[in-house]
Amino acid sequence: MTTGTQAYGESWYWDNRYTNEPGPFDWYQKYITLSPIINLYVPTNQSILVVGSGNSAFSEGMVDEGGYMDVVNIDISSVVIDAMQNKYQDRPQLKYMKMDVRDMSAFESESFGSVIDKGTLDSILCGNNSRQNATKMLEEIWRVLKDKGVYILVTYGAPLYRLRLLRDSCSWSIKLHVIEKLASEEKSDDPIWELTKPIPLNNDGSSVDETLGPNPDVHYIYICTKEISAN
Repeated sequence: MTTGTQAYGESWYWDNRYTNEPGPFDWYQKYITLSPIINLYVPTNQSILVVGSGNSAFSEGMVDEGGYMDVVNIDISSVVIDAMQNKYQDRPQLKYMKMDVRDMSAFESESFGSVIDKGTLDSILCGNNSRQNATKMLEEIWRVLKDKGVYILVTYGAPLYRLRLLRDSCSWSIKLHVIEKLASEEKSDDPIWELTKPIPLNNDGSSVDETLGPNPDVHYIYICTKEISAN
């Protein structure tokens, strides 16, 4: 049986984890710390897809604090989807569906204005056949996005490791933002970089090291805009 990080792409791993850890948990960042970026790129009146949603309170924050009206959440674990459907059964703005992000054939092409991913691509990249599965995931996200729709990827992966994967998979135009890994809910007086200001980004991402220094303690936020005309 696959164990450890290699199991991150397997439904049984997440079913077991959510059975044993049913409390809400947000990977990387909460809605309140990311809300300036979400508000900057995601209009409240469009359909939004959150992939690998787990039992995160992020989507609840989008609805309650951000005013978003149509947030669809998918996860590979039937355990967590059943729990979240039950939890939010009286919240029509929040929908939960069991689905593998590598095969979202239940959704028509160009169904969503935005897709949000906090840690799901990272999880798949830790598993078996990581490159193949990551490419399937990105191609499916590109397919379900509307033209000029945005894929917001929150990841620990620096540009050296993520830019080629993103560019090889689909036709994106890419902006990069960063946020401290331990960003607090209060506004920092001395952030490493202003959250809503894109980092200068050249082809290989070396400009990021020049701007922030080597190994900055940040999460990277890639704003990938679907460009049909470039495909």
